[in-house]
Amino acid sequence: MTTRKRRLLSGMRPTGKLHLGNYVGALENWISLQDEFESYHFVADWHTLTTDPEHTKVISENTREMVTDWLAAGLDPRKSPLFVQSQIKQHAELHLIFSMLITTARLERNPTLKEQVRDLNLEARVTYGHLGYPVLQAADILMYKGEVVPVGEDQLPHIEMAREIGRRFNHIYSPQRPVFPEPEGRLSQFPRLPGLDGNRMSKSLGNTIMLSDPPDEIRKKMRSAVTDPLKIRRGDPGRPDICLVFTYHKRFTPQSVPEIRSGCESGALGCVECKQRCAESIIAHLAPLQERRRHLEEHPQEVDEVLRDGNARARAVAATTMDEVHEAMGFG
Repeated sequence: MTTRKRRLLSGMRPTGKLHLGNYVGALENWISLQDEFESYHFVADWHTLTTDPEHTKVISENTREMVTDWLAAGLDPRKSPLFVQSQIKQHAELHLIFSMLITTARLERNPTLKEQVRDLNLEARVTYGHLGYPVLQAADILMYKGEVVPVGEDQLPHIEMAREIGRRFNHIYSPQRPVFPEPEGRLSQFPRLPGLDGNRMSKSLGNTIMLSDPPDEIRKKMRSAVTDPLKIRRGDPGRPDICLVFTYHKRFTPQSVPEIRSGCESGALGCVECKQRCAESIIAHLAPLQERRRHLEEHPQEVDEVLRDGNARARAVAATTMDEVHEAMGFG
């Protein structure tokens, strides 16, 4: 007998071209798991409306750019359907049903929402949709009966909420034959990659290295990366464990980490040379990805076809799930 693969579900908001933080924190993890799981990956375009409902005209182009990076990085659409959330209308129906199964008090206790509201200065402007976006996220996951969800640590409260909602639906409507599994969060094996200034990597902060940056741009950006403030000149002993560039080396030059640590701590390795070596490692790592990206930019119809196929495959699964939901609830 063939063992059934567990189903994995994850998505990203369409923010356009991706940066190294997106790659290390999520995309690389997706790629490594696509042989182990039956994977579904979606463009979470409705989720962009929760914090920015006014700039919808950029979503289509941002979706194309992001999915181009997904494919260039190595996501295989034959193994993992790639689809657009808003093209699968069943998400909206399941979101509506789930919204009846959770209290506003529970949503207001969400620590991730509190952080978003604080970081975006939205205290007086939290919308109904923003408050309830974890319910939409639960619908996204459970629509495909996702059992494993790769997330950052800040998203774990949302996975717990999805478990609670699925459990409540099963208890009320289908206790003998549960419709939904209880998904589990899967954290990335590599911690979040900081930006060049040491803060969270974000395009809005201007501290990113983009997956599509040409080599000279990567070299230029790496020259600005923060290092140990006490290591001022070559010969000064450094503290690699507090140095941003050493963090990058651990990911992109792992075979040289002992040598780099020794050279930094002894003062034999200067920061300029260390940054140059790191930049070249990143450039070499991204070279095959960028070659595939150039091909996709020259053949945009290939990206369109991937999404058409992924939308059709996701829609078929969603239709089956909603048939089960309707039957459990006694809707004709």
